[in-house]
Amino acid sequence: MSDRAGRGGAAIAGVGSALPGDPVDNTTLGERLGVAPEWIDTFIGTRTRHFSLDLADGRPRWSLEDLCAEAADRALADAGADADDVAFVVLATATPDALMPTTAAMVADRLGIDQVPVYQLQSGCSGAVQAMAFASSLLAADERGSRPVGLVVGGDVCSKHLDLKQDFRALPPAQLVNYVLFGDGAGALALSRTAGTHRARLVRAEHRIGGLGRAPGQRVEWFGQADRHSDRPAVSEDYKAVETQVPVLAEEMLRTLCDRVGWPATTLAHVLPPQLGGRMTERITRGLRQGLEWEEVSCVAETGNNGNALAFLQLERLLPRLRAGGRAVGIAIESSKWIKAGFAVEATP
Repeated sequence: MSDRAGRGGAAIAGVGSALPGDPVDNTTLGERLGVAPEWIDTFIGTRTRHFSLDLADGRPRWSLEDLCAEAADRALADAGADADDVAFVVLATATPDALMPTTAAMVADRLGIDQVPVYQLQSGCSGAVQAMAFASSLLAADERGSRPVGLVVGGDVCSKHLDLKQDFRALPPAQLVNYVLFGDGAGALALSRTAGTHRARLVRAEHRIGGLGRAPGQRVEWFGQADRHSDRPAVSEDYKAVETQVPVLAEEMLRTLCDRVGWPATTLAHVLPPQLGGRMTERITRGLRQGLEWEEVSCVAETGNNGNALAFLQLERLLPRLRAGGRAVGIAIESSKWIKAGFAVEATP
């Protein structure tokens, strides 16, 4: 690893992902929830998803730590790196296993990573991009560091917030949607200061809040002992607001990111659109395309909306398709307080 990544950004040295168990299709999920599989397909457009808990009895089978450690281990292996090469760990999640210790610290311990900084960012879908931006800054600030790799991890175990012991027919749509929209999973990137023979570089990653004065589109509660039996739902979502606002924010971020890196939209080979659900992603993609010929890279119809894992799962699908010099832009929109985020990737010439 002697050649610097150059031209800004960081080299993408490796990528990995982890999904728990077998995929759960709409027939299986519909039977468990007492809703028609056709309704799930029509309303959400997601065919399968993965759960870290046993759908029959609600018992957890995988923790976020399990999934993140597996994804990170695969990313390091893909990069030809090991624990001693890692300069820092940045992990993004909205669903940590505990408030303390951080899941990031536990993942580092599982991988044998020691005596380096470990950071955890709490955010929804945009957290993965926040972690990329932070990691790129850390690598740039420590150019002479002896450890060449920054490990970026993102994942969520959304299913642990869902109560399977209830009458689903009585749930309002704002709550029922969460049982069919989300899945669990994790992903990771190994970023490097050096270009070497790596397939692509992360040119830019940025994020910004766009919800000034606007009510949150999603809320996830954290119950303590005093209010654990509150009547508040653990997860609620204003799906109508999401349908209205996310396409607009996605288009804004696509324009902003192309302007920032100086890429005309006509030069893009691939776009990784926000992955809310199969139907919603189709709608967003139509708005983003505007007659352009780029190829869409999506995964949500097979994986479900697994939050901070999504960008990594899309990147894992992108890299084998990206030809030399090819350009791609990824977009993530978080509806909690309307955070828009994006990243630009360019294949090694």
